[in-house]
Amino acid sequence: MRISPLLAIALIVAACSSTVDVPDASVSTTGTSPEAATETLDIPDALADSEIDMVVVGDRLLLLAISDSPALRARGLMGVTDLGDLDGMLFHWRHEADGGFWMKDTLIPLDIVWFLEDGSFAGRASMVPCTDDPCPTYSPEGDPDYRYAIEARPGALDWIDGSTRIVYSD
Repeated sequence: MRISPLLAIALIVAACSSTVDVPDASVSTTGTSPEAATETLDIPDALADSEIDMVVVGDRLLLLAISDSPALRARGLMGVTDLGDLDGMLFHWRHEADGGFWMKDTLIPLDIVWFLEDGSFAGRASMVPCTDDPCPTYSPEGDPDYRYAIEARPGALDWIDGSTRIVYSD
């Protein structure tokens, strides 16, 4: 598992206190190094080699697996049965993207929220696992080009609305 500099800093700060609070996950780091703290996270085996990063969404920090290459975006959360301590997965493009998401070989239902290049909200959907061929696809309403998408447990992103912005740089 690779950790980002932002996550390392958050964990160092947490080591000086008692916890890092992230929605749906609290990482205890008392008396541990940042590397040891990340080892205590419950990360799904299918995502063990993924970069894990803290991402600012609105006024919250989310602990997300980062999917920023064609291969990682194609795999997404396929085969994952539980997100563990992760709040979800961030899909990130270095250019505007379009097209839909599908749930082929994805074992758990997921909610998705899309954001535009400037970080503003673009849309949301609730997605269900699929065994059909072809599977239905999910896109933001009106099919705008987007730069980011976050997949998470059903209901976990319900607090995001039209005024919510994402801030992320790799």
